[in-house]
Amino acid sequence: MNPYVLTILLSSLGLGTVLTFASSHWLLAWMGLEINTLAIIPIMAQQHHPRAIEATTKYFLTQATAAAMILFASTTNAWLMGEWEIHQLSHPLATTTVMLALALKLGLAPVHFWLPEVLQGLELTTGLILSTWQKLAPFALMIQAAPTINSSLLVAIGLLSTLVGGWGGLNQTQLRKILAYSSIAHLGWMVLILQFAPSLTLLSLSLYIIMTSSAFLTLKTNNALTINTLATSWTKSPTLAALAALVLLSLGGLPPLSGFMPKWLILQELTKQGLPLSATLAAMTALLSLYFYLRLCYALTLTIYPNTLTATAPWRLNFTMITLPLSIITILALGLLPLTPAVTAM
Repeated sequence: MNPYVLTILLSSLGLGTVLTFASSHWLLAWMGLEINTLAIIPIMAQQHHPRAIEATTKYFLTQATAAAMILFASTTNAWLMGEWEIHQLSHPLATTTVMLALALKLGLAPVHFWLPEVLQGLELTTGLILSTWQKLAPFALMIQAAPTINSSLLVAIGLLSTLVGGWGGLNQTQLRKILAYSSIAHLGWMVLILQFAPSLTLLSLSLYIIMTSSAFLTLKTNNALTINTLATSWTKSPTLAALAALVLLSLGGLPPLSGFMPKWLILQELTKQGLPLSATLAAMTALLSLYFYLRLCYALTLTIYPNTLTATAPWRLNFTMITLPLSIITILALGLLPLTPAVTAM
């Protein structure tokens, strides 16, 4: 793609998200979401491949449906209650419709079916943008509208997403689909705690973005798209393979890695709010996710790809990719747990 065109598209992507962040009026927020969607579509379709075009079409139809639902809900609220403000969403029909529309935007269960299919058709860099940056604008709206949404609906969507995210990833061999189900599970944890402690949702979102970026960049560096090709990573870069295994365990939420912090604090807060059953169910669904992360770690560190060729080993080749962003993000994805007391004091 032409660098000037790419710059304009990425700027529009940023503009759409910032516009949604800054808006308190539903029409302006909707406009930001639309700019965001229209900016990423050419980036998704830049690979001239049927899978990429199919993924882009699915993404466009899904996002257009969600945007239409948001417009319908906000217009309904304005018609019945006379309010366009995001904070003043008060009619039950409007609040429920907005919640389902934002769930569709984010890929939360039970409207998650598009996310694994779309992510599977994209290259890893575009998949990274879709899994991180594209979640910010809908989450900003969800956090603003959360006080008016039925808490039972939020808890139900959160628990269902953690369950679907764990269950769906169990039998997958494609890494992009596994990361899509991982995304659904993490978003479920964030929605679960949204109404009780919005600050914990923001903390979880920040750590999710750091860990997912590290995972995507590692796969990009190793050029791995399936579990089988992960087994070649060890010969290319042993250090990166060892760190990648730790990043995956951090995504699974194992101590003493960064990913344990949000899960720990969320379970603690749910128990404080008198929801021990929800906390128990969420913790049990996290075990499902942990299984497929462990499966990836096994493929990454304990298996060797069958190789009968007499060619030069891959690790002897000169490595030319820029790895500074990957290094910084990986350090953050692994070592932030000691900051937990500082985070809880804020």
